[in-house]
Amino acid sequence: MRADRVFAYGATAGLIGDRILGDPRRGHPVAAFGRAAAAVERSLWRDDRARGVLHTLLCAGGATAVGALAARSLRSRPAAARIALTAAATWAVVGGTSLGREARAIGGALAAGDVEVARERLPHLCGRDPHSLDGQQMARAVVESVAENTSDAVVGALVWGAVAGVPGLLAFRAVNTLDAMVGHKSPRHLRYGWASARLDDLAGWPGARLTALAAVVAGPDRRGAVRAWRADAAAHPSPNAGPVEASFAGALGVRLGGTLAYGGRVEHRAVLNGAAGRPVEVADIERAVRLSRQVTWLALGACVAARLLVGRVQGARGARGAREVRGGRA
Repeated sequence: MRADRVFAYGATAGLIGDRILGDPRRGHPVAAFGRAAAAVERSLWRDDRARGVLHTLLCAGGATAVGALAARSLRSRPAAARIALTAAATWAVVGGTSLGREARAIGGALAAGDVEVARERLPHLCGRDPHSLDGQQMARAVVESVAENTSDAVVGALVWGAVAGVPGLLAFRAVNTLDAMVGHKSPRHLRYGWASARLDDLAGWPGARLTALAAVVAGPDRRGAVRAWRADAAAHPSPNAGPVEASFAGALGVRLGGTLAYGGRVEHRAVLNGAAGRPVEVADIERAVRLSRQVTWLALGACVAARLLVGRVQGARGARGAREVRGGRA
């Protein structure tokens, strides 16, 4: 079976597995990678960009090599084995079900008026300081996190899986995890995390645009999503979160962005969809989760279609070349 069909069947099975099973509570492969990356950091850390570059190469390169070796070991095996590997890798690196589950748990606590429970759960979803937020601000933080993590935790991985199969899936998740661990602008990681942050920006670029486009297609307000994306995305400090959060804001008709607090550090960001949007309400959390799921399946369809198209073109070129060789011999 051709590699494009292996990806199509495997990625679909992996997403269905995530939808049914979610993330395991213990022994998650991404958590194991995080522990290994933390051990590497303890050995290598210096307030130095070069050390950070080495950290990124070792960790992301190691994950990519594991994926490449696993795929290579099954190259001559039946297609079912290669599909199973792709499915397992997809399930391991995507986190759409857990994302929705955590968002809904916070939304349920806010709807019940239990702000303290919502504050306890918010760090499971994002890095905001929950004690500085009221209920409405937490609802906004949840919607922003659902939007950004739809790209980071699902769509970006599917894009690189379509490009490079299992190694691409694992590489993207490794790069994104490293950015979450060392890429943020804390004093400790300002230099050491530079390489991880920049690599994550590059790796996340295509997935973020596909996420934003899918939000336009699937969202209840398509024109609003396009308008917010075009008008406000560039004002976001992240080149990838900007298009995603702006398109979600426009699609849902809400305002995102503004003042944020991360571990005592306050950021004043531009407001996304400020001209046409309203403040986020608790009910918008459920709307964001539903939009995230629609975006996920649209992105899968786009990645599978693109991979199959490329495979067909490559197959046609290969067949034409074989005919030319036979004709030359004749």
